[in-house]
Amino acid sequence: MAISEHPETRPAMDADYFNRLGANLFPGFVGVEFLSVTPKQVICRLNVRKHHLAVNGMLHGATIVTLADNACGCGTIALLPEGSKGHATIELKCNFLSSVREGFIRCEAIPLHLGRSTHVWDARVFHEETGRILAFFRCTQMILW
Repeated sequence: MAISEHPETRPAMDADYFNRLGANLFPGFVGVEFLSVTPKQVICRLNVRKHHLAVNGMLHGATIVTLADNACGCGTIALLPEGSKGHATIELKCNFLSSVREGFIRCEAIPLHLGRSTHVWDARVFHEETGRILAFFRCTQMILW
């Protein structure tokens, strides 16, 4: 997606926008639901279903990474510098602390660095019902010109 228009002509990049954008793509397929997108924080969640589990019966780590990377990537889209053409994740790290088998998992992501070449984001993923932290995530997004 290229966001090169002036800010006043850009679409409103709120949670509804990103839910519509991803509905027929991978985020929609796995069940990512955006709740809030602001310049200071992106919040999304996912209802854990059987297809999100690994063969050991626990939540697959890729489900957590998918949720967090979508939060950070969409946050980057919403904050792309004027004239840029898009972004790509160039590095990510995830520390897994716990797991679940059911319920909603939520991601809260915040930007740490918003430069012209890169954005760096931190996110935490936790189980909504218990508040237990499942993972800490950090990624670097390259800004495409």
